[in-house]
Amino acid sequence: MAVELAKLGLRSSSSRPSPAFPAIASTLRRDNHGSFRYPRLRDDGYRGGKLSVSRSAALVDDRERISFTESENDLIEALLGIQGRGRSASPQQLQAVEKAVQALEAQKGVPDPISSSLIEGCWQLIFTTRPGTASPIQRTFVGVDFFSVFQEVYLRTNDPRVSNIVRFSEAIGELKVEAAASIKDGKRILFRFDKAAFSFRFLPFKVPYPVPFRLLGDEAKGWLDTTYLSNSGNIRISRGNKGTTFVLQKNTEPRQRLLSAISTGSKVTEAIDELLSLNQNLGKEGFELLEGKWKLIWSSQTETDSWLDNAANGLMGSQIVKKNGQLKLLVDILLGFKFSMDGTFTKSDGKNYEVTMDDAAIIFGQFGLPMGMERKFTLELLYSDDKIRITRGYKKILFVHVRVD
Repeated sequence: MAVELAKLGLRSSSSRPSPAFPAIASTLRRDNHGSFRYPRLRDDGYRGGKLSVSRSAALVDDRERISFTESENDLIEALLGIQGRGRSASPQQLQAVEKAVQALEAQKGVPDPISSSLIEGCWQLIFTTRPGTASPIQRTFVGVDFFSVFQEVYLRTNDPRVSNIVRFSEAIGELKVEAAASIKDGKRILFRFDKAAFSFRFLPFKVPYPVPFRLLGDEAKGWLDTTYLSNSGNIRISRGNKGTTFVLQKNTEPRQRLLSAISTGSKVTEAIDELLSLNQNLGKEGFELLEGKWKLIWSSQTETDSWLDNAANGLMGSQIVKKNGQLKLLVDILLGFKFSMDGTFTKSDGKNYEVTMDDAAIIFGQFGLPMGMERKFTLELLYSDDKIRITRGYKKILFVHVRVD
C-alpha cells in the first residue's frame, strides 16, 4: 500500500486579468512577461478586531516574487473550493480543472522542464484526478485536507531523488517515501522507491515503514511526466504511469493559503490578515453581497451558544443571498430535517449591511414547524469575490464562506 502512496509522484498569455479573478487581479502589478505580481504588503495593514499585520521584509520580498499568468489564474480559480484535493470534486469542477490543465499544457511552458533547475525543490500537491481509487493509505492521506502532501525533487546531486511527503501536522510529524530517480528525457523522470520512514516530533529517531521495496520488483518502479512547468517555477502539471494527473505548486496565492490554513486549523487569522491587507484599497470602496449559496467553513467563535441560537445567528450551515435584499440561513440537521430562517438585508454604508432575520422554521419535506425567533445584526463585508467571502457579524465574530452553487 505504501507503494501506491509513493507512486503518486507528489510533494506545489493574455493582456487582461481573468474575469473570474476580479478582486485579486485588480490589485496586482503586471511585469514585462504579462504575469501578475502581488503588491508589497503595507505596514499600515488591516487592524480591525484582533487582526494585525506583522511581516518581515524577507516574507514581503518572497510574496512579491509570486506571479501567475492569466491561464494559470484560470486553473487556480477552478481549483479553489475543491476539497480532498479532488476527491470531493463535482463533475462540473473536474471539467473546469481539466479544461484549465489542457489550456496550460497546450502553452507548453518551460521547454524540456526536467532539464530546468525550476523543477527542483519542494512542491505542494493541490489536486489529483485519482485520489480515491488507489490503496486505503493513499485515499486516507491524499483525500484528507488536514494532511499536507508534498514532493521534493532533487535531480542534480550525486544521489538524485524524488521524495513524497505526507505532513500530518507541525506537532506530530510526517511520513517520507523516497525514490532513487533518473532523467529519461526532457519531460520524464524514472524512479524506483527504496525506503520510507515516519519522523515523529515526539521521538528522537525515525520509525521505518515496513515495506520490502527490494522484493517488489517492477511494482516499486514508475515514471512521471511533467507536461507543464510555469516560467515562474510556481506551477507544475504532471502525469504519472497510472494515468493520474497532478497539479502542484511551490508558492500559493493568498486565497489558497487561507483555505489551506482553515483545512489544517493553523494560522487562520494570519491568512485572513494577509488577504485583507492585499485588498485594502478595494475594501475602502466597499464590496457587494453576491447572490448565491455560501457555505460557512470557518468562524472565530470561541463561546458556544445553544444549537438553535448558533443556527439563527449564522454560525453554522449556509447562507443563500437572493435578489432584492433577501437572505436565507439554511442548516441541515439530521435525516432530512433542516433549519431555515429568512430575512432581509440593506446596505448602510460602503461595507456594512443591516440584517433582520425573522421567519424561522424547522423544515421536513413540504412541512414546516414555525419558530418564534428574530435576529438583528450588522454584517461587515471585509472581502468578497466569486469564490470566497469574509465577513464580521454577530458579536463581532469573523466568518469565512465559500460559494458552492
